[in-house]
Amino acid sequence: MRRRTPVFWALLAFTLAVCTFLVLPVAMSMLAGVTRNYFEGWRSGLTLDWVIKVWTDYRHTVFRSIRIALACLVCTLLLGVPAAYVLAKRSNALTRAIEELMVMPIAVPGLATALALIVTFGGVGGLRTSEAFILIGHVLFTLPFMVRSVLAVMSSIDLNTLEEGARSLGASFLQRFFGIVLPCCRSGIVAGSLMVVTLSLGEFNMTLLLHTPLTPTLPVGLADAYASLRIEVGSAYTLVFFVIIVPLLVALQWASRPRGRTAARPGTAA
Repeated sequence: MRRRTPVFWALLAFTLAVCTFLVLPVAMSMLAGVTRNYFEGWRSGLTLDWVIKVWTDYRHTVFRSIRIALACLVCTLLLGVPAAYVLAKRSNALTRAIEELMVMPIAVPGLATALALIVTFGGVGGLRTSEAFILIGHVLFTLPFMVRSVLAVMSSIDLNTLEEGARSLGASFLQRFFGIVLPCCRSGIVAGSLMVVTLSLGEFNMTLLLHTPLTPTLPVGLADAYASLRIEVGSAYTLVFFVIIVPLLVALQWASRPRGRTAARPGTAA
């Protein structure tokens, strides 16, 4: 067995220290959500009263955020994957300019983007007071992440050769796209999907202006909970958020796994 060097143990200790630095604040915040009195600490006892209060008062914001995040994922998949395919197939000055322009919603502050949406579409029917208005903002914000993730994978494979081979065998465009292109860029689609869902669920700056008193989302409800001047309520809200978001992300990763039998190893029967 190879002996571990001092450099290895030093790097391991550094990695564990960084992980502790990142995880400890979140863990302490969630622990405060089940503490009867945060300022007295564990001596005050543990309770689920704050979690129950959050679920009673704010559960509608949780379900609304999940609906918007999943709808945002569907929209970015329908728009982003074909857009990435076109950008990968037509690499020229125009497509590069379009790719750079798509990053603008990320570079511009969320409040400015939200204000532009309100000025442009705020007077269209009942759109301003609906969840669809928030969804439009979230799609605008998250679409570049989907496109960049899928485009990075498509650019790393020889799409032209793969499609030419399929075309020579008589495959139509739809057969090539769904049978070759999409399976080859599965990893980019999964990475983009995870980013879209997490960014939509946690988006606050843009949603702060886009929402109305009838359409608050999870981050808006979290800010409202902390504004209640009871840190236990806000921390319990954080706990509820993690309990919901972690299984959702795990389910997305599980759903993205390839189905069917694994490939046969060399020398074994198929």
